[in-house]
Amino acid sequence: MKKSFASRISMLILALGLFASAGAAPAVAQGGCWDNATIQAALSEGRIQPVAAVLSREGIDPSTEVLSVRVCDQGGALVYVLAVLEASGEARNLTLNAQ
Repeated sequence: MKKSFASRISMLILALGLFASAGAAPAVAQGGCWDNATIQAALSEGRIQPVAAVLSREGIDPSTEVLSVRVCDQGGALVYVLAVLEASGEARNLTLNAQ
């Protein structure tokens, strides 16, 4: 029984250690994409443009509904990866320069 309990405690400590080390660099998630806090900081600091400004710059119809927003590093360039729903009802993904 004690060995089993000690084993469980060891596994818990190992798991907590892995989660803690994963939390040490939360700014970049899978595929070089940023978390929301990093996106907000970059917007505040002017490192990236707001989504609305980028959509306008790219000539995207203003009635296009943005369903999701990610900022990712693609070869050193910061891009928005957007899932959008157009007025026609067509859903699509857009990758646009975020700077």
